[in-house]
Amino acid sequence: MMNQLNVGKFIAQKRKVKNLTQEQLAEKLGVSNKTISKWETGKCMPDYAIVKNLCDELEITIAELMDGEEAEENSVRGYDDEQILDLLKRTQDLEKQKNLLYGILLIVMGIAMLALANVFGGTDFKDFISGLMMGLSCGEMLAGAYVVGKGLAGR
Repeated sequence: MMNQLNVGKFIAQKRKVKNLTQEQLAEKLGVSNKTISKWETGKCMPDYAIVKNLCDELEITIAELMDGEEAEENSVRGYDDEQILDLLKRTQDLEKQKNLLYGILLIVMGIAMLALANVFGGTDFKDFISGLMMGLSCGEMLAGAYVVGKGLAGR
């Protein structure tokens, strides 16, 4: 079972053994030192596209990275590096798709609320409700568009 916090601590430990600062490791991998910091604090996992280079720099295997510790001398692994990388890629792709779906759902809800806003109206109170729903629908659609845009940009 992969534990982001353990993976992060392991990255930090291996980086220090190699006598590298976060900036130096970031430079070697072509990422920002904030990214390295997020990995090491367990806030996020390295992107599958960078895992191989990270392991090469830290002189560890992908399996060790995912376990968050060095493998025992005679341990037997059920998966090879390619399978682990493929699984990591699929997991991260699913995460992006989920966010994309949330964004689309927000947009659809915004459109539905906009349609409902037009049903209300007439009295002052109904005009207030209509205006409120119109405002909420615009907010939902903007939030949805932001989430979808961010999801597509991350690909």
